Amino acid sequence: MVANILGAQADTTAPKLIIGEGRNMKNAKVYVAEQTDATTNTKTNEAYVSNKVTATGLSANTVYYYSYEKEDGTYTEPAEYATKSTNNYSFIFVGDPQIGSSNELKGSDTAEFYQAQSDAVRNDSFNWNTTLNEAMDKTGGNASFVVSAGDQIQTTKKKSPGKSEMTSEIEYTGYLSPDVLKSLPVATTVGNHDADNANYTYHFNTPNSSDLGSNGVVGGDYYFTYGNTLFMMLNTQDTNAAEHKQFMEQAIAANPNCTWRVVTLHQDIYGSAEHSNEPEITNLRYTLVPYFEANDVDVVLTGHDHAYSRTHILEGGHKTVEYTDDEFDAKLDKDMDAGENPATRYEAPANISADSKEPADVAYLNYLNAVMDKDAIEDTEKGETVVNPDGILYMTANSSSGSKYYDLVPRMQSYIANRWQEDVPTYSVIDVTDNTFTINTYRTDNDQKIDETFTIKKGVTEDIKSASVGNVKNQIYTGKQIQPAIKVTLNGKTLKAGKDYTVTYTDNKNTGLAKATINGIGKYTGTQTVTFKIVPKKAVLKTVKAGKSGTATVTIGKAGGKVSGYAIQVSTDSSFKKVTTYRTAKTTYTLKNLSKGKTYYVRVKAFTKVSDKNVYGAASKTIKVKAK
Repeated sequence: MVANILGAQADTTAPKLIIGEGRNMKNAKVYVAEQTDATTNTKTNEAYVSNKVTATGLSANTVYYYSYEKEDGTYTEPAEYATKSTNNYSFIFVGDPQIGSSNELKGSDTAEFYQAQSDAVRNDSFNWNTTLNEAMDKTGGNASFVVSAGDQIQTTKKKSPGKSEMTSEIEYTGYLSPDVLKSLPVATTVGNHDADNANYTYHFNTPNSSDLGSNGVVGGDYYFTYGNTLFMMLNTQDTNAAEHKQFMEQAIAANPNCTWRVVTLHQDIYGSAEHSNEPEITNLRYTLVPYFEANDVDVVLTGHDHAYSRTHILEGGHKTVEYTDDEFDAKLDKDMDAGENPATRYEAPANISADSKEPADVAYLNYLNAVMDKDAIEDTEKGETVVNPDGILYMTANSSSGSKYYDLVPRMQSYIANRWQEDVPTYSVIDVTDNTFTINTYRTDNDQKIDETFTIKKGVTEDIKSASVGNVKNQIYTGKQIQPAIKVTLNGKTLKAGKDYTVTYTDNKNTGLAKATINGIGKYTGTQTVTFKIVPKKAVLKTVKAGKSGTATVTIGKAGGKVSGYAIQVSTDSSFKKVTTYRTAKTTYTLKNLSKGKTYYVRVKAFTKVSDKNVYGAASKTIKVKAK
C-alpha cells in the first residue's frame, strides 16, 4: 500500500503503519514495514532505506484512515483512503509525467544544473498536480486508481552527475507531491527514464511481481486485478518477448475468469509521434503482438511519445521488411526537421518527397509504408462503439505534465483512428463495466475532450438476423452441390465463418431456388436464411435443319439439373434485335411459317421456373438456316 523513503542509520527499526475504518480508525490493524537498504547520499553520507507495507483485507466502498511512523517515532497526521466499488469502476490513465524533463541542461555537478533541475521539478510537479486534480474532479472523486505508462521522472542514473542514484530523488519527491496521491493508488510502468536506477523500485510497491521481464535493475513484470479486469504491467525495457509471454500466461492462468485483459507498457508500439516508427519500436511490436493476440488481450496502454493516439481495432500485424535504426535515424532527422522557424506546429513536415529517387529515401519510405500495417485493421464499424472485436485497441497517452512534447509524424499511419497534439497536458478517464470499456480523453487547459468517446462492448450476444449478407449471387448449374462464399457483416464488422457462424445449404444442386441458412455461434445467436438462384448452364444447340414448306427442325442437347424447358429464339438479324421466342419442354422442335428463301438466326436458352418466373441460362451458339 505505501512505499516511502526514509533517511536512516543501518540499525533503524522498521516503522509501522496503522490503518482503520473512519476517523476513529475502528478495527485498526498495525503493519510493520518491510525494509530495503536503498542508497547513500554521497554528499551527506546519509544512508536511506525503503519501507513498504501491504495492507490486506480492506472492504470495498469503505473510508479508511492510515498513519505511519516517522523517523522520530511519532506518527503522521492520519490520511483518508476511501476504497471504491470493484463493479462499474473508473480509473485514470496518464502518460510520461517525466518530472524534471523541462530542465534542458545536461547533468553536471554544478549549482547551475541543480538549480535548473529544482526549477523544472517545481514547474512540472505543479502541472502534474493540476492534471491529477482535474482527472479526479472529472470522475467526481470516484477514480479507483491511476495507471501510468512510464517515465515517472527525467534523470537517469547514467546521465546523473557522478552516475548517482540520488540525483532523481528530487524528481520522485515532485512526482509524489500531489496531495491527491495520499488517497489515490498509482500503478506505474517502467519507462526508459526509470529503468537504469533502482531508485524507482524504492518508491513503488508493486503486487505479484515477477522476475520475468526484469532488466536486472528495477524488477520485472507485475499484475493486479480490479473487479473484472486483469492488468498486466510489462517492463519492456527488457525486450525479451518470450519472458513477457510466459509472464502473461502465468498471470492469466492465475486469473482465468477476468472479463477484460489490459496490458500496459511504455513504448508506443502502435503510436503516431516521433518514436513510433523507429525500428527498435516496431521490432518490439512484431514480437509482442502475436503473444497479446494469443492471450486475448483487449486493450494495450502505452506512452513514450508524449502525443495522444488511438488505433483502429488491430489484428495480425507482422513484419514485412528489414530496416535498421541507423538507416532510420539518418533519414528521420532530414524528414522531420522543421528548421529554426518551423512553418508547422504539432505535426512535423515531410521533407522527403514521395517521388524521391534517392535509394536511401526510397528505402525509408518503403519502410514507413510497410509498418502502416494496413492489413491488420479489423473491419469494424467506424464510430464510437465496437462490439465483440477480435483484435486489440492500442492507445498512447500524451504528456500528463507538459514537461516535454513530441511532434506527430507527418504521414499518419493507416492503423491510427485518431491522434492529437497541441502541447497541452492530457489525461484519460476509463470506465469499466461487465461488458463495456469506455475511454474519454481530456485536455487540462479547457477541460474539453480531444477525441470522441470510444467504447468496446464484449460478451454481448447479437442476433444474426440483423446481419447484412453479401456475395450471394446467382450460380450456374454444375451437377454438384453449390456452396457460394458468403460475407456476413454485423455492426460494421465482418464475421468469421466457423467462429461466428456456420452455413447450411439446401436445394443447392439442381437448377432453381437454393437456400443458405446462417446459424450464429459463439457471441452470435439466431439464424438468417438467404436464397440464391441456380440457373441452367449454357444451352447446347445441336442442329437447325430446313424442311419443306417453310419449316425447320431444331435439335437441342438435353440440359442437366431438372430444367423446366428451352426458349428457342429466332431472328432475321444476327444481333437478335427483334426476336420471336418459342418455348418447349422437349429437345426437338419444328419451326413453322418461315419465309421461303429468307435467312434466319437461331439460338436457345434453357430455363427453370422460380416463383412462377422463368430464370434463363446463357444462350447457346447461333446457327444460321435458310428457309425452303
